[in-house]
Amino acid sequence: MRYVATLPGAAGAFVAFSAEFAISALLMAAILRVSNDSRYARYTGFCAGTLVAIYIAVEAPLSGMSMNPARSFASALPAGLWKHLWVYFTAPVLGMQAAAAWMLFRRGPQAVGCAKLLHPADQRCIHCGYRPAVQDKTAANATGASK
Repeated sequence: MRYVATLPGAAGAFVAFSAEFAISALLMAAILRVSNDSRYARYTGFCAGTLVAIYIAVEAPLSGMSMNPARSFASALPAGLWKHLWVYFTAPVLGMQAAAAWMLFRRGPQAVGCAKLLHPADQRCIHCGYRPAVQDKTAANATGASK
C-alpha cells in the first residue's frame, strides 16, 4: 500500500519538479495579481480555487499535483516513500518565491498591497497601516479634536 503518496508521473522527477514549480509560480502570480487590484480582490478565492481545479485535472499525471509540502510529507511518512520527496519540498517554495520576486521586479515594492484580503473593522493593520474609520474617530475624540 502506498498510502496515497504523491509521486512523480511516468516522465520522472525532473518533469515533476518543473510542473510543480510552474503551477506554484502561476498560482502565486495569479493570487498576487488579483488580490492587489481593488476591482478584483474579492475574486481571489474563486481564482485560486479555479486554478487548483484545473491543475488537478491537467497537471496531476505529471507530478501528482501537490503544491503542499506538508500534504506530501504526511502521505510519504506511513508509506516510507522518501526518494522523490525533495521535489515536493523545493519546487512549490521556489515557484512561489519566483512569482513574488517577479511581481516585485515588475511593479516595485510600493505597488504591492497588504496580504490581508479583509481588514478587521476595528483594528489597525500593522503591515500596511490601514486604519478603520471607527478607530480614527475614537482617536480624534480621545485627543479632544472636533468631529
